[in-house]
Amino acid sequence: MQQTKIKKTPALKFIAIMAVATSVILIFTITPWNVIPTQITEDVIVIAVTEYGCVGESSFGTSVVVSDCNANVGDEISATFNVPAMKQNGFYDRIEDKLKLVNP
Repeated sequence: MQQTKIKKTPALKFIAIMAVATSVILIFTITPWNVIPTQITEDVIVIAVTEYGCVGESSFGTSVVVSDCNANVGDEISATFNVPAMKQNGFYDRIEDKLKLVNP
């Protein structure tokens, strides 16, 4: 009697290839590096003085609180704050430009 061996498909290799392909697709579609906050230092204009410090308005439209501030309303002070990378690299602007092309 001769034994015949049935070849099985390499399921583990197939699953590994699918996992890698899915990971690559997710990385390029979700782009997590646009969500990661980046630290920015810029001069902001003081819009209010509170008991916690000075509140300034950044060029990104973000309100920034600077503690230990002796400035008055309207003065410029240096502030360090975090914003999502997509605000800094213009990701929103590119999306809005693409939407303008789609809408008639």
